Amino acid sequence: MPFMCKKVVCFDLDDTLYKEIDYLKSAYKEIAGSVGHPELLPQMMAWYKDGKNVFQELNLFLGIDKPITEYLQIYRNHYPIIQLSKGIEDTLNELNNRGVTLGLITDGRSVSQRNKIMALRLYRWFNDDNIIISEEFDSEKTEERNFRYFNEKYPESEFVYVGDNPMKDFYQPNLLHWNTVMLKDDGRNIHKQEYDVSQSYLPKVTISSLIELKEVI
Repeated sequence: MPFMCKKVVCFDLDDTLYKEIDYLKSAYKEIAGSVGHPELLPQMMAWYKDGKNVFQELNLFLGIDKPITEYLQIYRNHYPIIQLSKGIEDTLNELNNRGVTLGLITDGRSVSQRNKIMALRLYRWFNDDNIIISEEFDSEKTEERNFRYFNEKYPESEFVYVGDNPMKDFYQPNLLHWNTVMLKDDGRNIHKQEYDVSQSYLPKVTISSLIELKEVI
């Protein structure tokens, strides 16, 4: 039997609840340590900022021929050192205290996303059956059924989706008549926000901090 509730707020994960650049830095630190040169983390970050292939540059710098796939395995499977962005814990606590049902809809591999969820201790607010990870759900982030799952589970509810990427976050929830809220890039996002898209891809509301979310829903 479906659950009933008044309001459901679903979040994106990367660059919404935390900064993905911190995950990248955490992975590079793990990789630098794996080749016995933890001091190379700043250099790896510099290569990244210069748009270079960091793993190829690392091999060249060290004079080794480690397969790129091994670096990728470490990157995707490591347990990250990351933290929630400023104000998010208070926001999630307040929404939870209001009786709002919280969900997570995120693109990515199961191991990577689950490790992020554990590192951020998101199970304090999100029930496991309200967490949709694209690989586990056998879908792409942009597919309707990721969002329709919540429509069917919580009928007669108001729905909000909070994300950061107009290219893939808001189109489907807009079609389903959800309220859509975009967290504005503070300059640190991995994927820059693209506004030159059709209206159907744009959020209905833009905020500068998730602290503002309490006022718009």
